[in-house]
Amino acid sequence: MKAHISSILLGVRDMEASKRFYTEGLGWKVKNDYGISVFFESDGASPVGFYGREGLADQVGASPEGSGFSGLVLTYVVRSEARVDEIIAEAEKAGATILKAAGPLPWGGYGGSFADPDGYIWSLGYSAQGTDQPYAE
Repeated sequence: MKAHISSILLGVRDMEASKRFYTEGLGWKVKNDYGISVFFESDGASPVGFYGREGLADQVGASPEGSGFSGLVLTYVVRSEARVDEIIAEAEKAGATILKAAGPLPWGGYGGSFADPDGYIWSLGYSAQGTDQPYAE
């Protein structure tokens, strides 16, 4: 396998609530809405989509039940500390749970994190070190 992700699917409990969080709250644009799944505009990156949690778990042969930290963190790297602050504020206004307020990170960067309504964790970050960061915007 190559170190590449073709798409990222998040199993959600309430499709409409999740769509509202990401579209109205964070400004994402729907590319395709198939009813049982939704995919967003990706601007050339790996596409992100939703699928009903029960259906997605069944599709991959896993239990839809789960709690606590899953070991998965979605990382979003931006070009300024101010943008980290803006996104954390947007997410909080949209109903996210702020897990770690934006601030200095132990390794020298700046960042924060939040959980979406289904508990998926987003880590926002900025670093002035290096110019080859995997910037999301």
